[in-house]
Amino acid sequence: MPPDVLEYLRAIGMKYGKLGGKTSAERLTPEERSARAKIASLAAAKKRTADRLERERKAKQTKKVTKP
Repeated sequence: MPPDVLEYLRAIGMKYGKLGGKTSAERLTPEERSARAKIASLAAAKKRTADRLERERKAKQTKKVTKP
């Protein structure tokens, strides 16, 4: 992408990018907002669980290597 086009797109994103979530939240019904929040919460929980399992897996591997 040409540098001038990239700079233009960055400027637009900085100017209007933060408005998207606020605008959509204002236009959603309470039920729609709740559904969106539930989806986000489940995704965050899934990521936390995956991260925890990865840490535990690495710790278990480390213990196996250090045993004589």
